[in-house]
Amino acid sequence: MVKKLDEIDLNQALSKNDLLKVLKKEARSIYIQDIMKASHFLREDATFMPPRERDEYIARFTRAFFTRIKDIKDDQSSYQGEVNPTKLSEFLEVQDEQALNSSTDDERCFHLIARLVSAYTAFVREESIHPMGTRFPGGFTLRLVGGVYLCPVKDKQKETPSALCRFCVSVQDKSVD
Repeated sequence: MVKKLDEIDLNQALSKNDLLKVLKKEARSIYIQDIMKASHFLREDATFMPPRERDEYIARFTRAFFTRIKDIKDDQSSYQGEVNPTKLSEFLEVQDEQALNSSTDDERCFHLIARLVSAYTAFVREESIHPMGTRFPGGFTLRLVGGVYLCPVKDKQKETPSALCRFCVSVQDKSVD
């Protein structure tokens, strides 16, 4: 039985439920200390943001990490469908490179948790990678309208090599230029 994302054979079919099982095993190895290290990295990373946005950003992502790790551990749902192996492989390459290039243990913890949470939201639940209400530059926020996630920066970021936008189910919010 596969125990880690890195052990998944992406040359064969992978159901959402099988991916969830792997994510659950990895989530069990995430502890409060890891989330606090990731939160510390967020604080350091957001040093130059305006105070209001910085505080909201740190609180939203720290809360999202706590919530989503718990969601992964507790998820008893059955999901229909298969995971796109090419897309998952590309996703893992981006995530692995970011973790590998981490300059601190706090940053590494951030990327490892983000990897689990993002894989869960993008490939199992098919939800936006960013938490609902995430504020982006210009004061625009991620919205859910009629079952569609509207992102104000999707088109501007999906070609950025380190961005996860190309893996996210959200679409560009057309009300934002």
